Amino acid sequence: MSAPQGAPMSRRTVLRGVGAAIALPWLETFLPRLAHAGAPSTAWPLRLAFVYVPNGVNGPAWRPEAKGDAFAWTPTLEPLAPFRDRVLVLSGLAHAKANANGDGPGDHARAAGTFLTGAQAFKTSGAGVRVGTSVDQVAAAAVGRESQLASLELGCDPGAVSGECDSGYSCAYSSNLSWRTPTAPMAKEIDPRLLFDRLFADGAEGSAAERVARWKRRKSVLDLALDDADRLRGRLGVSDRAKVDEYLEGVRAVERRIARAVEASIERNEAAKGLGKGGGAGGAGGAVAAGKRPTGIPKDLGEHAKLMSDLLVLAFQGDVTRVSTFFVANEGSGRSYPTIGVKEGHHGLSHHGGDATAIAKIQRIDRYHVELFAYLLAGLRAVKEGDGTLLDHSMIVYGSGIGDGNRHNHDELPIVLAGGGNGSLQGGRHLVYPRTTPLCNLFTSLLERMGVPSPAFGDATGRLSDLG
Repeated sequence: MSAPQGAPMSRRTVLRGVGAAIALPWLETFLPRLAHAGAPSTAWPLRLAFVYVPNGVNGPAWRPEAKGDAFAWTPTLEPLAPFRDRVLVLSGLAHAKANANGDGPGDHARAAGTFLTGAQAFKTSGAGVRVGTSVDQVAAAAVGRESQLASLELGCDPGAVSGECDSGYSCAYSSNLSWRTPTAPMAKEIDPRLLFDRLFADGAEGSAAERVARWKRRKSVLDLALDDADRLRGRLGVSDRAKVDEYLEGVRAVERRIARAVEASIERNEAAKGLGKGGGAGGAGGAVAAGKRPTGIPKDLGEHAKLMSDLLVLAFQGDVTRVSTFFVANEGSGRSYPTIGVKEGHHGLSHHGGDATAIAKIQRIDRYHVELFAYLLAGLRAVKEGDGTLLDHSMIVYGSGIGDGNRHNHDELPIVLAGGGNGSLQGGRHLVYPRTTPLCNLFTSLLERMGVPSPAFGDATGRLSDLG
């Protein structure tokens, strides 16, 4: 541990071993002057995350008809029903800076580039990329020093900083959600294996062949830090010991799933080379030496997104970070969804032209994305913290920078705000704002709750009323 035996427990205490560095979850012992399990919500750190899905939604199946707390779940939003008291459905929000405004086509690039920046993306497919600093990075600048990582950027599709992806716009816009400065996007991590090592491993990864061996045969990072964990347990009360054990078991469970994904990746690489499982010169190491890097990326999007969600929950739980973005799929994504019976590409289907069959498939994709979001919320709600849960102590924005994929509009954006905001959010309602209300008004409201001084942001005209 970072603190010597007998020294007071520090919030920075970390379980260490050769190759392991595991931050601890928030414990009662870190709150000595509070009523521990009865500690108020404001005693716990507030987390902020943004989850993005591409290509807009089918509005009629998304948007509730009734306002306020009398709204009924629509077919797309129904997976959020178990979290009703912690969900706000927000209608009427818009991003005027994602409109063409004289720049012609390129709505997908502008949708993602503007979503968290509230700025107009400069139209270029080469040098001179410029949009704005994103809201997550403004929050990270204010609270990032309190945690190991100022922010955490996740995704399921590769990022890019060059090339043309949409009507003269750089791929940097459509494949990056977080921007450290107006000209520098924050690269997102899409490999659960690399993300796990970033969160819990300590030390260099070594060669490609060594990485394969580590993930096929190595001890768990928990085993590497076992002695430190045993010493820690002797210094904790019953409640905190149970919380640490639950947290470490969660780390172990995710690590096992990533190891299976790595094994599957190695087998796919071997099969692609015609080696067969365990065969050929050098076996798995031979495949890697030939340039096939094993990953922890599952073949199925659902399992991939769930692994990333579980790692995000662990990162929030261990206070590794308090700010995150999750780019589920790049804007304009043509990904197909065979596991839910949709073999056509998402982007192509979004241009449905009123075709009922295409609309039904789009609605199926929309609901599936919401189901994946519900999985994240369930993980946050399962973590107990004081008088509530990790979900109670979080603010999670879910949405897209396009309203209707068929129209490419940037008003009536599909936005959900989940979490308790440390008691500052009152869920269970559908709030409807005037149609041109800037989405940045929501961001200003969230920055205020994160303690950001003078939190005016983007093209905000004020704060959203009625959130709490």
